[in-house]
Amino acid sequence: MTTKPYIGRFAPSPSGPLHLGSLVAALGSYLQARSQQGQWLLRIEDIDPPREQAGASDLIQKQLEQFGLYWDGEVRYQSQQLKRYQEQIEYWLSQQQAYYCQCTRKQIKASGGVYLGHCRNKQLSGDGLALRFDNQQAIYHFHDQVYGEVQLPAAEAAEDFIIKRRDGLYAYNLAVSLDDADQGITEVVRGADLLYTTGKQIAIFQRLALPAPAYLHLPLVLDQHGNKLSKQNHAPSISGKQNQQLLLKALNYLGQANESQWIELSCEQIVDKAVANWQLATLPKISLNS
Repeated sequence: MTTKPYIGRFAPSPSGPLHLGSLVAALGSYLQARSQQGQWLLRIEDIDPPREQAGASDLIQKQLEQFGLYWDGEVRYQSQQLKRYQEQIEYWLSQQQAYYCQCTRKQIKASGGVYLGHCRNKQLSGDGLALRFDNQQAIYHFHDQVYGEVQLPAAEAAEDFIIKRRDGLYAYNLAVSLDDADQGITEVVRGADLLYTTGKQIAIFQRLALPAPAYLHLPLVLDQHGNKLSKQNHAPSISGKQNQQLLLKALNYLGQANESQWIELSCEQIVDKAVANWQLATLPKISLNS
């Protein structure tokens, strides 16, 4: 029996430059891929224009190169995949595997915060409506390389989730799943804040009759208040003047051994040593109940 060649990816949204949290995610996914002698792809998730920052995509690519994180092949832009997303939605609509929904966030919040299938049998159509995935075979648990067997909240797992928003933008779970499938991603390595979206993505793979990737969720970088370091929380961008220090800091967040004298090395040399020393067993976990 032959094993598929490893294909991993880093998929940032261009809502700003890299910060320490996104560097940790990029580095962790890169080290896992290279430790498996695999490919590491770069995908820009540019399907939410209101949140995007002009020039951020090019800046992210330059930052990755400055840290010695070089990707394989051409960069994929999700904004160039919209026709494929729409064709998949149209097919699901024709098979009664997706449907239009008029429910607002306020209405869903009033019914307990989880969508209960109110529009499933209404046969709605028209502009200004969201599109939902008819989640006929919900995923209630999955295996994670760090956390082991992860149980997902039952009500959320069974929810018919949005695949296209009422403003016409394609939803994250749809786009990320179709791209992971199309690019042959064998393992998704990303931050633990996305842990609970995994069931929806596996459900899409199941609908496509394709094997889902393996999943590995990395520790998060938190601010002083215990919140995830993110662009939405105004995380400072990483400075190009301290790349070696930042790489070593990222390795510490990933629980990876490194030595003080590495500060004298180039970023490429630090990354090479980190690949050789990569250990999944030392990755920290966040509390799944927090």
